[in-house]
Amino acid sequence: MSTAISIFDTTLRDGTQGEGISLSADDKLKIAKRLDTFGVHYIEGGNPGSNGKDIEFFKRAVNLNLRAKLTAFGSTRRKDSLVEQDANLNRIVESGVKAATLVGKSWDFHVHTALQTTLEENLAMIYDSIAFLKRNHLEVIFDAEHFFDGYKNNPEYAVAVLKRAQEAGADWVTMCDTNGGTLPTEVFDIVSLISKELTAKLSIHTHNDCELAVANSLAAVQAGARQVQGTINGYGERCGNANLCSIIPNLQLKMGYNCIPEEQMSQLTNVARYVSEIANVHMPVNQAYVGNAAFAHKGGIHVSAILRDSRTYEHIVPESVGNKQRVLVSELAGQSNIMSRAQELGIELDSNNPTTKDVMNKIKDLEHQGYSFEGADASLELLLRQANGEMTELFTLESFKMTVEKTADHPVASEAIVKIRIDDESIYTVAEGNGPVNALDNALRKALLQHFPTLKDMHLSDYKVRVMDDQDATSAKVRVLIESTDFNNRWNTVGVSGNIIEASWEALVDSIRYALLGQTKVEGIPVPEPQRYGLVNH
Repeated sequence: MSTAISIFDTTLRDGTQGEGISLSADDKLKIAKRLDTFGVHYIEGGNPGSNGKDIEFFKRAVNLNLRAKLTAFGSTRRKDSLVEQDANLNRIVESGVKAATLVGKSWDFHVHTALQTTLEENLAMIYDSIAFLKRNHLEVIFDAEHFFDGYKNNPEYAVAVLKRAQEAGADWVTMCDTNGGTLPTEVFDIVSLISKELTAKLSIHTHNDCELAVANSLAAVQAGARQVQGTINGYGERCGNANLCSIIPNLQLKMGYNCIPEEQMSQLTNVARYVSEIANVHMPVNQAYVGNAAFAHKGGIHVSAILRDSRTYEHIVPESVGNKQRVLVSELAGQSNIMSRAQELGIELDSNNPTTKDVMNKIKDLEHQGYSFEGADASLELLLRQANGEMTELFTLESFKMTVEKTADHPVASEAIVKIRIDDESIYTVAEGNGPVNALDNALRKALLQHFPTLKDMHLSDYKVRVMDDQDATSAKVRVLIESTDFNNRWNTVGVSGNIIEASWEALVDSIRYALLGQTKVEGIPVPEPQRYGLVNH
């Protein structure tokens, strides 16, 4: 039977200390429910007395009926004071949680410099605080802050801190690499020694300042730790906390430990992206296991091999963590890339047909001009379907005109005039927007809505511009990437031109053409959803 590892998630507390991350009480409640479904054992919600959001969160969280243990965070009593009168500790008790995380100093340098007290008083603060929470029937996780730095500076005192926490009744004793500067070999050696000194259950909490938080967490488990603290996507202060999205599959799929219910492992990618969406932070595409590029293949030789057996270039089956294999099409692509991508889309391309080579050559030529289809799957699909004779042009451009006006007393105003043709009908529309691209989008959509009403559910969600050759300054080509979304899906399109408006128009038109795939103009009624070609669901 595999050894069980307790997963302690601190996304809602330590994760929110990361730059650019701010979660409302509603956000935290949503994430807590998702983490609970995923199967983590502890969810640290924050400090119930530190701010209004956390106070509201704990009041409402008691009604979530979580299977995981909701945990409140706080610090030891103040120096030279009575524990019963400590407002922070009393708020933890009053919050109604079943478990508490208590942080205390274990580095003598911090005791003298930060707390400005004696080593003996710090030990008393730790003992009194833990004992107080235990008397109030809480499970206590003691976080020994800066433990590894403290151990390297004064091992006798650092161990004394852990032992005093154990004597007070701490259920878990956590060794924290708070500054993130410890190496895996050091973590393994120190935790191995501590596991012989203590009888309490050991936990590990690492930070990523040396890009070693995951490695240090794994090393601690190998040395005897049985709980791992971390955050989803590694969110946290400075360089972040240990990333549970890497730790969990490494422990469970690679090292044989039992972390979460086996049937939930395939939800890992979904959890990572769910938290990312709520936090409004884009995930790195190359994030291990759950990133969009974690199982993406670009080189023609690689693709040719994975089509025979995915194990040639994939260390696990992507679906085991809820991700999927992706074949990228670019100037480095071989015929295998084109065939694989077409197969994913249900497009029948014959490798012996000259059309396939024509498509590949066209893609390489477009990439040479500055197009990039790696991040524009929708534009690529349109290109492949057009080459395969599947595309019907539902509308054509006759002309568009832009005006941008700025006066001394008014902000910049943008207006677009668009003239398109649908069958034999010429449609002329005018629309304003908060910028030229928004005005163009509004005018084009206005012209099409009377024939394709489903476009009302679609909108642009992201807009990026990249200058292709900055040596040409304002005359350089630009590449525009547009992300669009409806209620359920997201898709990306690309346009390239020496004129930013024309490049934006290309990407915008592709976005709408993609949204209209599979539709026909039948008195303004679209073909039912199941007959549409599949949208790319990121």
